[in-house]
Amino acid sequence: MVRRVAVIGAGAAGLASVKCCLDEGLEPTCFESSEDIGGVWRYTDSADHRRVTVYRSVVTNTSKEMSCFSDFPFPEDFPNYLSHSLILEYLRMYARNFALLQHIRFQTTVLSLKKRPDFTTSGQWEVVTETGGVHEAHIFDAVMVCTGHYQEPYLPLAAFPGIESRFKGQRLHSQEYRDVQAFQGKRVLVIGIGNTGGDLSVELSRVAAKVFLSTRSNTWVISRISKHGFPFDMVSTTRFNQLVEWLLPSALSRRIRFRKFNSWFNHTNYGLASSKSSKFNMIINEELPFCLLSGAVVLKPNVKEFTESSAVFEDGTTEENIDVVLFATGYNFSFPFLEDSVRSTIDNNHSLYRCIFPPQLEKPTLAIVGLIQLTGSIMVGSEMQARWVTGVFAGWNKLPPPSRMMAEVLKMKPPVKRNPSERENLKLSFISYMDKIAACAGVKPSVLRLLLTDPQLALAIFFGPCSPYQYRLVGRGSWSGARAAILTQWQRTLKPLRTRVLGDSSSSSSGWCWICLLALPAALTAGFLFSKRPQPGWSPWAG
Repeated sequence: MVRRVAVIGAGAAGLASVKCCLDEGLEPTCFESSEDIGGVWRYTDSADHRRVTVYRSVVTNTSKEMSCFSDFPFPEDFPNYLSHSLILEYLRMYARNFALLQHIRFQTTVLSLKKRPDFTTSGQWEVVTETGGVHEAHIFDAVMVCTGHYQEPYLPLAAFPGIESRFKGQRLHSQEYRDVQAFQGKRVLVIGIGNTGGDLSVELSRVAAKVFLSTRSNTWVISRISKHGFPFDMVSTTRFNQLVEWLLPSALSRRIRFRKFNSWFNHTNYGLASSKSSKFNMIINEELPFCLLSGAVVLKPNVKEFTESSAVFEDGTTEENIDVVLFATGYNFSFPFLEDSVRSTIDNNHSLYRCIFPPQLEKPTLAIVGLIQLTGSIMVGSEMQARWVTGVFAGWNKLPPPSRMMAEVLKMKPPVKRNPSERENLKLSFISYMDKIAACAGVKPSVLRLLLTDPQLALAIFFGPCSPYQYRLVGRGSWSGARAAILTQWQRTLKPLRTRVLGDSSSSSSGWCWICLLALPAALTAGFLFSKRPQPGWSPWAG
């Protein structure tokens, strides 16, 4: 019987895990190595190699309505896309509201996590911590590891001949980057075109003499702003869109998607992506296309080698007088405190059952929360994981036998191990993954049932954004405010924009009601078909 639970890390996933433990009547103790909550969202000017933090100018790629904890919306006056300071403020509000801080031990580092000798029967763990030089051993019935995947910078120096032996300029990883001050007037080469590489290239172009962005992958660039000015994820992440994509042949679906991407600008003309490529990356960046168009950023292929002051690229071109090489090549995750017998089996999140549970353990009392890459908010996904995990610990939810979990892990595991810079193709579909874990936890909403009992809500769920509140309508942990939160999410989206009110035009709410009524038969049919389809585990190109 699980009662005492250790939670490692007090970032977003750790806070959600503590709260979920309390919801299930468990007794959590959270160990946080730093002096405060927030994890990567707690920005600091210090380039401490022991701690990963966001850079000063970072803005979220997912909107507030799609990024909040499912029973705690962001304040309505918060902007739709948020700075690190607003995310941290929100996490502080969440911790205060649910009285989480009293369960956190700050400046306490977990040194080791080992199975107890009687683990096969008790499932217990021995956790050794260090606080102010004092070591302490604890016994816990279960452990939730919430350290995330931004842990160790991935620096592939061996892939770039000459970077260590010949190049005389400065090299650094994006983990060391804070702001543009140190790059004034320099010629900078950014390696890697993920979200971070795109952001830093744009920011550096404002002060650097020249910025070169090197990539070896096809990359589609999308904007946070959709048509009519609404947040892109609120418009695109819907159950209706997911159903349409499932019904269409994959080749046709991909063709439609690429055409939509190219409707903003032709990616082939910019050297970014070709619609003929099956392997590609997707990043969110409104400014990069203009920087390329204006020459502030120059796109280059992969680097072949470095000389003392230049970079030679695979197409034979050379850029001279490079002052700084900035690697935006992602991160590796690691669990140095975890005993070897368990750590050696986790080479990526696809080694875990449902990206959470090590399947080979005799007792399911260890959970890795937040080690996921989703096409939506990781914070939302982490909370859903924590709800299911604590339900398992409390005895409400059951896991299959280890043999079945192992079989599923082997079936879903990608055949080729990829480096961190190639993780985009392994992103899990947000709705598919959320629905899968929600079904395990018994909190997945039924569109068909709601169509019969609450048609307005059902249509909002099916045609509208798949926001986190949907997963608080039914089951354990249901929230009385979930329905209202869903039906008012568009008002909260517009609220921070109403700083200058113009003459009100005719309301479109009546038109929306008529559309919903006309769509009811189609939604009934679509909901039935969708409920019968198998849930995919991971999508190689879902965006």
